[in-house]
Amino acid sequence: MKWKKYTLTTTTEAVDLISCAFDEIGIEGIEIEDNVPLTEKETKGMFIDILPELPPDDGVAKVSFYLDDNEDAESMLQKAREALEELRAFVDLGACTIEESETEDKDWINNWKQYFKPFTVDDILIKPTWEEIPKEHADKLLIQIDPGTAFGTGMHETTQLCIRQLKKYVRPGMRILDVGTGSGILGIAALKLGAGDVFSTDLDENAITAVGENLESNGISPEQFHVLQGNIISEETVQSAVGYECYDIAVANILADVIILLQKEIPVHIKKGGIFITSGIIDMKEEAVTKAFKANDAFEILEITRQGEWISVTARRK
Repeated sequence: MKWKKYTLTTTTEAVDLISCAFDEIGIEGIEIEDNVPLTEKETKGMFIDILPELPPDDGVAKVSFYLDDNEDAESMLQKAREALEELRAFVDLGACTIEESETEDKDWINNWKQYFKPFTVDDILIKPTWEEIPKEHADKLLIQIDPGTAFGTGMHETTQLCIRQLKKYVRPGMRILDVGTGSGILGIAALKLGAGDVFSTDLDENAITAVGENLESNGISPEQFHVLQGNIISEETVQSAVGYECYDIAVANILADVIILLQKEIPVHIKKGGIFITSGIIDMKEEAVTKAFKANDAFEILEITRQGEWISVTARRK
């Protein structure tokens, strides 16, 4: 199906009013492009480590919406123009021009799958569930993953850093705590490496579904891998459900700012001598993360490993 795309050039101050006006006339979704920098509160809420470099904010915004061939485009456009005329009395609409273009219908949820191919992390083969096992890797330890809309194909450097550390420290029967599990790839890797069971947490409800599907794809019983939606840093019910001083290894591939918070909470959940493997840390945040670990009397840093511009910090509970 082909969609008609309409792009309104306006001002950043008018965007919110335009959004409300378009919603009222039946335009269900819009796309906004501008150079307004995110606030500190917004970036913390989005857990962003690196922000794109934007040109200076010039006050111009582009508001796009899409109409399919079955809709009366001219009628909807007329309603949009009338709504904009009504707004002129309240806000500066800038150029207020509408450009028309055409775009193909795409399956945005699944379109990324064409780029996810089987790959190896040392002697481990990670492949999407829809791909065949390459003959040259048939002898490798296999992990099958379909992340769905959760994070974690295994291709990112930080995931590979964590997998290599799990290979180094996992022993048969160990209990693993996987914080921010996403697709479940790190917990599944730990089980494939011989761990006894995994308890995982994630903020995203999509992780619950993704983990369940990936356990089935890897022939792992749900009894071996428990997943709980919630925040171990701030929710007492989650902390209690996870349990105390009962894990041999905790692993967290999240972001530097979250790792800094987690290093305060994780010690009470792992055994003395237990290992905390972390990544999701861009190299420019290395000093802040290592400083936090060194200031925590519960931990000693064992090693720092690197891949590209990303690092992993592995520590032991004293």
